[in-house]
Amino acid sequence: MISQPRVLRQVKTLLMIFMISLVISGLTAFPIEWQLSLAHAWVVEHGWNNGVAQWLERVYMGVHETYSRYPFIAYGTDWLAFAHLVIAVAFVGPWRDPVRNVWVVEFGMIACVAILPLAFIAGPVRGIPLFWQLIDCSFGVFGLLLLWVCRRKIARLEKAAATTR
Repeated sequence: MISQPRVLRQVKTLLMIFMISLVISGLTAFPIEWQLSLAHAWVVEHGWNNGVAQWLERVYMGVHETYSRYPFIAYGTDWLAFAHLVIAVAFVGPWRDPVRNVWVVEFGMIACVAILPLAFIAGPVRGIPLFWQLIDCSFGVFGLLLLWVCRRKIARLEKAAATTR
């Protein structure tokens, strides 16, 4: 049988991976135009001419033209980034006391599942190619798997705590 402190360390490690992933995802939402310009330059330099390159060109031009004429539109992605950072902070609760704050992990699992219908409903409406919808869905799938393992380990901690009372 695995010791309770070891399971707690595993839970904290999984939660930290999830929180760091949310923070990185959030921080990358701030400099979207700059990132797209780098990716666009790289694709042009290497002579890519496929569906991914064409999609990247379209996205880059759309963001560049929009931000040039209407820079306030970027404020929406700033709020997207902020939301990722705030959600990451919410996971400090379960990191500190996983059993008491297991509901945050369950909330995260629900949010990860909700990515799928959002991507597959809003994606076609917004003209997002299927390959990009699948990339978006991968965040939900990987997040769900990570949190599912975490939730199972928290259940073991709950059970151990209940037997020591």
